[in-house]
Amino acid sequence: MSLSSYEPEIGIVIESSPQDILVEIESVQKFETYKNHLQVGKYLRIANGPSQFIIVNIEKISSNYILDENNQRVLKFLISTQPVGTIDEEHTFERGNTTLPIPTEKVYIVTKDTLEAIFSPGQKFSFPFGKLAQSKDIELNIDADSFFGKHIAVVGSTGSGKSCTVARMLQQVMGLKNGKNNYKDMQRNSHIIIFDLHSEYTAAFDLEDDQKFGLNLLNESNLILPYWLMNADELEAMFIEGKDTNVHNQRSQFRQAVIQNKEKHNPQVEEVTYDTPIYFNLDEVKNFITNLNNEVIGKLEWEDKPKLENGTLVMDRNVYFDKIYAFAHTSDDPGTRAVPGPFYGDFDKFLLNLETRTADKRLKFLFNPSEANKPYTSLDFKRIMKQFLGYNNYSNITIVDLSGIPFEVLTITVSLVSRLVFDFCFHLTKLQHYRELLNEVPVLIVCEEAHNYAPRNDDDRYKASKNSLEKIVKEGRKYGLSIMVVSQRPSEVSETIFAQCNNFIALRLTNINDQEYIKNLMSDISSSIADVLPNLAPGEFMITGDAVLLPCVARVDKPFPEPTSQSVKFLQEWNKEWREVDFDNVINRWRKEKLNLDDVNTEETLK
Repeated sequence: MSLSSYEPEIGIVIESSPQDILVEIESVQKFETYKNHLQVGKYLRIANGPSQFIIVNIEKISSNYILDENNQRVLKFLISTQPVGTIDEEHTFERGNTTLPIPTEKVYIVTKDTLEAIFSPGQKFSFPFGKLAQSKDIELNIDADSFFGKHIAVVGSTGSGKSCTVARMLQQVMGLKNGKNNYKDMQRNSHIIIFDLHSEYTAAFDLEDDQKFGLNLLNESNLILPYWLMNADELEAMFIEGKDTNVHNQRSQFRQAVIQNKEKHNPQVEEVTYDTPIYFNLDEVKNFITNLNNEVIGKLEWEDKPKLENGTLVMDRNVYFDKIYAFAHTSDDPGTRAVPGPFYGDFDKFLLNLETRTADKRLKFLFNPSEANKPYTSLDFKRIMKQFLGYNNYSNITIVDLSGIPFEVLTITVSLVSRLVFDFCFHLTKLQHYRELLNEVPVLIVCEEAHNYAPRNDDDRYKASKNSLEKIVKEGRKYGLSIMVVSQRPSEVSETIFAQCNNFIALRLTNINDQEYIKNLMSDISSSIADVLPNLAPGEFMITGDAVLLPCVARVDKPFPEPTSQSVKFLQEWNKEWREVDFDNVINRWRKEKLNLDDVNTEETLK
């Protein structure tokens, strides 16, 4: 049966261009009969020759009165549409089009049968991804390899359903449904890392033990992330203030001290750089910088070397790592002449920052990570990497809970984890290339609330995390590493990151700046659909990109279990009787002290 034989004709083309095809509806009666099909965001089918049809998206509907041949006022309806693809008599759909319909070509509504033909599972588009909003019994299928293998942007205002949508799509790809693991008899090779800023996602993946689904939860209490893994950007962002007048000297001498100390503790490593991920002793580096800061140079005829209080000359500054020395006093007296060293007093602020950071108990996971009172060293690097990829406990999902990480080191934590995962994927891929294979352990990193650590501005505080994430979006795909950027304020996220995203999921956006920003990022083919962004219902989303055959509005079922992202029902709670608050345990948890609870898992509560 031909397409035109079962889809009603409603009008004709009266104007045609690559961006806009103008359709005139045949009559008021036709408009009234099929007005449920004639809504912004829905599709029409236009004849284009004897056996091909163009699928168009409705952008705008207008009406006006004209005079007919009897000089009577008649209401006419005009519909502006945008071409999105072609379909033939065999129901084969292809995105894009090379020709356009000419005026007078017939226009038809798109029925459920045509939509099913367009969105039905195929060899590539076979991963179920919710239902179409305009026809709720038609399943949307996407190309999962193009979706998860290329970078993804998920945007939406607070309360639009972002967390639930992300949780449901990850549950789907993990084979989780209604709290059940469909693959509990098989350990699957999926690796997903979630940067969870508000501790929302644990609940969505914490299944009963009999489901045999491993969840790897990392937080400030068990995260192994020793400082010696930091690279140049991360170390300098942690300890050096960019606006300090002595910043150049601080950077150069700190860099040199770190490299020399790495060489001291790792003599088996042939080529050591500032960024080589091997152990160095931060206390020894602090000793070295303190000695440089206090250094006094003896200026008697035979001296011209750093001079200690007891008159000893320092012949090799490597001894500065051992302890803090007392130096000779500066003097203009010819018999004891001594002058301040080249860096005298340059590191006062740096040393204060270093002392403050390393003494902060909240940063123990960075500066004092240890097991059985033994600090982690280069020998523990393998175990450290395994924790991020789920190999220590064979987990498909690793949640890095950032809710307990102090804000001042949040960006460093994100930078360090994401960079280490990138470097691992890079070297694994290169190793596989030796065997003429590709990376067999692809990884997806989910960056929840990305505007908090990869913003659009150039503030030095975010330099490290932006650099790490931007490197992933520019190069990661080649090495089996992709990224999902989730944000309620897309206009505040790094432009470089969004520009490299191949797939977009946009839920309701109410901010006009965010709406315009997302529209500009999308191709012309889907900009018209983007006009519905402020009107989407909770859980509805617009999806476009390489992974979908056609830009469309869809929705997924709610995840089960759900993430803990639900909004508090203010009026409902306010209308109840007065509630007492357990202030003691609130403060105990605040201070990370033991909780006095009989009905709650204390260990879980402290996470």
